[in-house]
Amino acid sequence: MRAAVVKEFKHPVVIEDRPIPVAGAGEIVVQMEASGLCHTDIHAAHGDWPVKPTPPFVPGHEGVGMVTNIGAGVTRVSEGDRVALPWLGYACGTCEYCTSGYETLCESQQMTGYSIDGTHAEYAKANAAYVGIVPKGIDPFDAAPLTCAGVTTYKAVKVSQARSSDLVAVFGIGGLGHLAVQYAKIAGATVVAVDVTDDKLAMAKDLGADYTVNAAHEDPVAAIKRLGGADAAIALAVSPRSFEQAYGSLRRRGTLVFVALPADGTVSLPIFETVLNGITIVGSIVGTRKDLSEVFELHALGNTKVVRETRPLASINESIDDIMHGRTSARIVFDIKGARATEYPAVREAVGAAG
Repeated sequence: MRAAVVKEFKHPVVIEDRPIPVAGAGEIVVQMEASGLCHTDIHAAHGDWPVKPTPPFVPGHEGVGMVTNIGAGVTRVSEGDRVALPWLGYACGTCEYCTSGYETLCESQQMTGYSIDGTHAEYAKANAAYVGIVPKGIDPFDAAPLTCAGVTTYKAVKVSQARSSDLVAVFGIGGLGHLAVQYAKIAGATVVAVDVTDDKLAMAKDLGADYTVNAAHEDPVAAIKRLGGADAAIALAVSPRSFEQAYGSLRRRGTLVFVALPADGTVSLPIFETVLNGITIVGSIVGTRKDLSEVFELHALGNTKVVRETRPLASINESIDDIMHGRTSARIVFDIKGARATEYPAVREAVGAAG
């Protein structure tokens, strides 16, 4: 099978032939149809974070495809089912975190495309208990970004405790941010979108943002304070400065949700104002299997749109470069089987639940 493989950190990803994986007990093999390119894949390929993957490995954790083989003891899915392979590839199921609804904090977890091989390949192996079941009628090229970008921002909005009377600021509009805007609107909040490019802000407006702020041209803190200050700010841009601006935009008793993971992983926040203003700062990492099921349900009902473009897997290095330099406002989804080969570069597709 063809697979995208990280051989060395900060080197180009290599497309190479590998054996098709074999399902062991409790495992399945999935023939991939679509696999979204997440910024985490780039951090993985560059070895940016303190806990690093071990090359060689196959990145990718927004994979959707059809089950082709099941191992002993698997009853949850059958051959021919369409499933999604998320970041949380495995958790122990028995620790305090797993048994209390926080499986994404399991200290024994395995992360798809990071500690175990991922989905930027023609086939991928997965633990059957941790794949998402993709409802009939959802386009697999929509389901792929929803498997990480969707569930991550859905969880972040949940963690923010946004309500219908709240002003929610989304810092960073793109693969994650365009979905965060929609989930905040579903929660009933008034939404202000912050980015540094006009095309991304126009996209946010089209998807329901009530206000937009171009941080390249005006101070987002001052702009949001003029609106009364944010009850919640969701930090999705891979820039520590953006995190600090999100903090500054909050009103008293506001909540700042850390989501993005910049390579430069520190921010400077004031202790005095945090205490005096009763500010809450919380980290939010992806979402659980239940969260992913809810994300798929919302999309099946037509309540969300995925803005994406399809590209061939062979474009992975160019696609990484485009993301690094802000040349795409959509989620890039690799067409693994070539069923939707498009003239490259692809035109951005704004699609609803029907695809």
